[in-house]
Amino acid sequence: MKALSIREPHASKFLNEEKTIETRTWKTDYRGDILLCASKKPESVISGHAFAIAELVFCRPMLETDEWLACCEIYDGAYSWVFKNLRKIDPFPIKGQLGLFEVEYGDR
Repeated sequence: MKALSIREPHASKFLNEEKTIETRTWKTDYRGDILLCASKKPESVISGHAFAIAELVFCRPMLETDEWLACCEIYDGAYSWVFKNLRKIDPFPIKGQLGLFEVEYGDR
């Protein structure tokens, strides 16, 4: 399964359903389920753990209207990764990576 590391406080905002858009300076053509993982640093309760699965439905240049759901202001070169259908999972340790990366994820 594809996975994406997200830094805090943004990972927790996804977990608390305050955020549905992640921003990156690169785009992807991938659409579908992605395992969301919290980066090890900065430290938080979920740091270094996979915590949810969400469906990536759009990836497009960031718009000013995305700022609220991205929990950040628009910036040069930003792409909005728009997620829906967030499903929380029992967190489990994972070593994050840059970019989209592959992980084995089955019934846990």
